Parts: sequence; C-alpha cells; structure tokens
Amino acid sequence: MGSSTPRDTQILVVGGGIGGLSTAIALRSPGRQVTVLEKSRMLRETGALISLQPNASKIVDSWGIESFLAECKPMSDKAFRIFNTGGKLVNEVKLDKAAFGADRVLYHRQDLHTALLKAATSPDRPGPPVVVRTGCGAASCDPEAGSVTTTTGETITADIVIGADGIRSAIRAHVIGEQRDSIPTGLSAYRLLLKTADLQGLDTPADLIDFKDPVTTMIVGPDKRIIMGPGRDGTLFGVVALVPDTSLNEVSASDSWVAEASLDALLTSYADFPSWAADIFKRADDVSLWQLRDIDPLPTWTKGRTILIGDAAHAMLPTQGQGASQAIEDAEALQAYIADLPAEPSREQVAGALGRVFTARYDRASLIQSYSRQQARPGADAKSGAVNLNPGQFLQYNCRYAGAKDWVERQKAESGQA
Repeated sequence: MGSSTPRDTQILVVGGGIGGLSTAIALRSPGRQVTVLEKSRMLRETGALISLQPNASKIVDSWGIESFLAECKPMSDKAFRIFNTGGKLVNEVKLDKAAFGADRVLYHRQDLHTALLKAATSPDRPGPPVVVRTGCGAASCDPEAGSVTTTTGETITADIVIGADGIRSAIRAHVIGEQRDSIPTGLSAYRLLLKTADLQGLDTPADLIDFKDPVTTMIVGPDKRIIMGPGRDGTLFGVVALVPDTSLNEVSASDSWVAEASLDALLTSYADFPSWAADIFKRADDVSLWQLRDIDPLPTWTKGRTILIGDAAHAMLPTQGQGASQAIEDAEALQAYIADLPAEPSREQVAGALGRVFTARYDRASLIQSYSRQQARPGADAKSGAVNLNPGQFLQYNCRYAGAKDWVERQKAESGQA
C-alpha cells in the first residue's frame, strides 16, 4: 500500500489581537493551517500608541514582514528620560540597538494591528494564508480534545489550540480548572492621543519635551506620573497619566482601554503638576480611563492540546511596556517547539511540545510580571520628592533575549546543568 499524504496540522488561535496575530504569523508554515477566531468584527482597533521592546522587535524582525510594518510609519525610540515635577532630569536610559540587537519601536496600535493582519493573511508569504474569522468568540473549550465551542454554538477541533484571548480569557478556566479573574491593582491610567500639530505653540519646557523627537518622557510626582512620546512618524503624541484609584476624582472600574473619562477629573487629579501638563491635556479630543489589572501567576498554562499565551497567561501592568512584547516572546517559543512536531501529531506529542513552551517561558514571564507590579509603586518619596524609579534596572534582563531555546540553554549553563 502506498503512503498517503499527511494532512495539514490544524492550529486554532483564539483571539485576534496583537498577540494572537503575532502567533499566527510565527506558526504559519507549509503543512499547517492556522485559523484565528476573534469575537469582535475588527472594525476598529483601540487608538493608542504601543511599543515593542528590543526583545520583541528582534523576533518580529526575523519573520520577514518588514514591508507590512513599513506602512505603520514606525519610530525607533532612542531614550527613556525621567524628570521630577520641577523639570529636573533624574535618570536617562539610552536605548542602544547595538547593545540589545534591535530597537525599541513605537507604533500606533491600530497601524500595527492592521499590518499584522495583512501579513498573516497575505497570499505572498510561505504556507497557507491564515484564516481569520471575525464575530466568532469562544464560549468554552475542551483542552484535552483540542476543541473550542464558539458563541454561535459551533464546535471546532484542531491539533493545537492557543488561547490568546486576553485578560478576560474564555479559555483560561478550562485549562487551569478554576475561574481566575483579573485583579484591580489600585492604579488607573488616563489615555490621550493627540495630533502633534494641535500641540504647536504650547509653552512647554524645550529641554524636556520635543513633540516629534523619538524619546519617551516620564514626569514623576509622589503618587502620580505622566508617560508620553510621539508616534506615527511624529504626527501623533501619546500620553498616559497614572493615578492611584484613591486619588481619582471619578470612578474607575473598567479594564477597557476606551472607557470614557472626564477631562475635568483628570485636571483636578493633576492640579499639583506643572501647568503645561494641563495645557497638553486640554488639547485632547477625548480622554479614556483604564483601571489597571493583572493576574497572579497561574499554576499552569497548558492542558492536553491547549496552551494560554499573552494576557490570558500572564497579564501584567504596562509599567515596563512588556505586555505585547511578552506575547510575542510566547509566539516565538511556540514557533520553536512546534517545529519539532511531526505531521498529524498525537495528543501526547502536542502536550509534550506545549509543556516545553511553558517550561521555557514561565519563570521569565512571571518575573517580568512581578517587576511590572513593583514599578507601579509610588515613583517618588512623598516628603522629599526624590524620584526612586529605575527603569533601566531590568533592561538587560528584559531585552537581551534571543529566543526560547537559547534562553533554556543559558539557564542550564548558569545553573551548571549544561
């Protein structure tokens, strides 16, 4: 009897955000069919700026999607600067491509999402184009069987299921065997996205802010801070203002990035900051308020044919800018270990590969998650005003990353197991 041609390995990614689409791109290959289920209609991605740290941008660089990303008008961030509310520079971290192997790259979130979607579904890349099904959320999952039942009642079975469905994951409870909800961290973030042209003429300190210069600037007070920088080739300027929930002048109870907020409440909360900060706030067309939440480290990310990644596995605060970057590291780890699987892999073979992804990623992601919590603590002494934030403290650990298998080998060498 002649041998039959193996069928394509079926990979189902639940969630079509930046982490899910990055995973789809990483896993797209001849002999595999990747399908993405996304509960939204993908009509409009959140309007905000996002950074990919060097550890993630070097992975993205390896995927050969430069032509798609070029449409985003990305900017390479050259430094992270921290000032106190008096305008004194207290810390500067140079972002050196030579040191980390890649740039910290700034994108408009909508642009990046669109570029990843185009790269995933383009017929001009190796392997079958990714199939993206919108308006198709997950209602439940059988992790052992590799099946997902959608909100419309359809059951889809695959060789591998990847839960990339965010902090409110529908897949997570089925993998870990219990409900694990997100935890309010006592901190909320106002988000503003402004046109750089609308900021011209403002009386801001010239040595502190250049609205088009690719630098991330943080202004730190005793209990609040402002993080800001340009995007989309300098035509946009993003602002994030972090406020303890106890200092808010309105109620923060939503983990949505686009919950409408009050400009007057924002101005009241920042009344003790320099007046130019309020002048910037007032130029915004709208203001959103996002209650920052994360999750405690999970007991596992895997079960049978299913694995959690990104915020579904290790939601973290944005204080290190590592949320999307850690999801991209997850995508690379899956790419590395799934490459070892044969065609038509058994449940045991898939479970073994996913277990190796978990082993490679868990300690690192959990430590970055923990440090992001530490960075959310008050950034300056309440009495002296001295700034104690040090964003460069973990930069070497975060950014000198060369992929999951390299990481595992380095950990073995450092522990004497090599």
